[in-house]
Amino acid sequence: MTRPTTRPIGPPGALRGWLDALAVVLAGLAAMAAVAALGLWLAGADDLPDGGFPAVLAATLALAVGGSVQLDGGAGDFAAVDAGITAMPLSVSVAGAVVIAEVFLRQLRFRAVAGSGELLARITRTALLWLLALVLLTLGAKHRFTVPLGGDLVQTIGGALGLTPEVGFHAEAPSTVGIGLAWLLLVLAATFAVSRRAPLPPSLVRFQLAVRPPAFALWLVLIGYLAIGAVAGVVTAIVHGNARQTLAVVLLALPDLVWLAFGVGLGAEWHGRLAGGLGLPVPKPLSDALRAPDGHRATVDLGTLTDQDARAWWLLPLAAVLLLAAAFLAAHRSPRTVRLWQHAVRFALATAVTVLLVGLWTRADADYGLSVLGVGLGQGGLGDLLGTVLGGASPLASFGSGSLTLRPVLWTAVPLAAGWGLVCGALGALLATRTRHRGEVMGGAGG
Repeated sequence: MTRPTTRPIGPPGALRGWLDALAVVLAGLAAMAAVAALGLWLAGADDLPDGGFPAVLAATLALAVGGSVQLDGGAGDFAAVDAGITAMPLSVSVAGAVVIAEVFLRQLRFRAVAGSGELLARITRTALLWLLALVLLTLGAKHRFTVPLGGDLVQTIGGALGLTPEVGFHAEAPSTVGIGLAWLLLVLAATFAVSRRAPLPPSLVRFQLAVRPPAFALWLVLIGYLAIGAVAGVVTAIVHGNARQTLAVVLLALPDLVWLAFGVGLGAEWHGRLAGGLGLPVPKPLSDALRAPDGHRATVDLGTLTDQDARAWWLLPLAAVLLLAAAFLAAHRSPRTVRLWQHAVRFALATAVTVLLVGLWTRADADYGLSVLGVGLGQGGLGDLLGTVLGGASPLASFGSGSLTLRPVLWTAVPLAAGWGLVCGALGALLATRTRHRGEVMGGAGG
């Protein structure tokens, strides 16, 4: 009598795990590339010389995961380029994050709980393949362009001197790979914090009712701002024309603007400065507020924006209404046994974390300069490249040197957000006392 043969399940199971991880990585990159490519095309990147579009696309993806892009070049001892960009095109980031979360969760569907070892293995495989993708991304995010020197006189002098300035860019490997990995882990952590479909290890199940309702409610607030901004962008494109550039802003940098507006509505401040022109997707009130005289540091808050456009004061009631609605939803999704002060504290913590992340995501640093024999010169070329990579609404007609800095004042923004969350959390819990909570049956409280 022969023994029945048993098919080994190790290798096929391991192969399936790697294929699942590959599907997550490829789906996320494909979504990011599609949004970035369309946005860059609308911004005019298809006109870049020397076949630079794929490299600019790769550089945009590197920026979207938190990396930085360095520009360099020159013309021997006569000309030099000093430039760098650190700014996240958050529309691209959000597209990738949503797709990564969806594909990752679909592989775990119909599961109420999952072992910690299995989840760790899935995350590890996904992270390793993501690291490989980031390395390939940095290799592809490099290119060189020939840059015109400037006007006719400068061009003539440059030709006589034999100057043929070139400017190149490349993604910084340490920041792209390191911060890009942290970006993926943050996306996966947020997925498990927000989604009720995400199975947790048994040891963490008891924490889900404390974390998921406020986390999901704050995620809806961010999505609500995106929806409002998208509608405003479409209306602007229809009413004021220039639809191509406006839609490019929506596809590349909409969250950068509307989530900053959320923080400003709560009373947060950003410090920064805008000198020269970068072709960035910055609305006029924000651009004007950043152009402080004599190179001084500017403050972007509700007061300075209202000075530029009186309609900016609507950011305050908008933030208050959406935050209160989110607090009500969080309380509604929580068991009735949760006390009011617990709602308030949990929602305060969630709001503080949200504003902290918004502040980190909306930081921007961009400096550039092309100098010939120490004199800043140039027209087109580098300015077009900077504007395109950063989702600029219009190419630069000329440039010499310029800079953009935008940094949140987190030490005041986070406590302010916690205060807003505490008040709205308490009010939302009071409003939810008269409604049936999720999972609750008539005549009793749900667990």
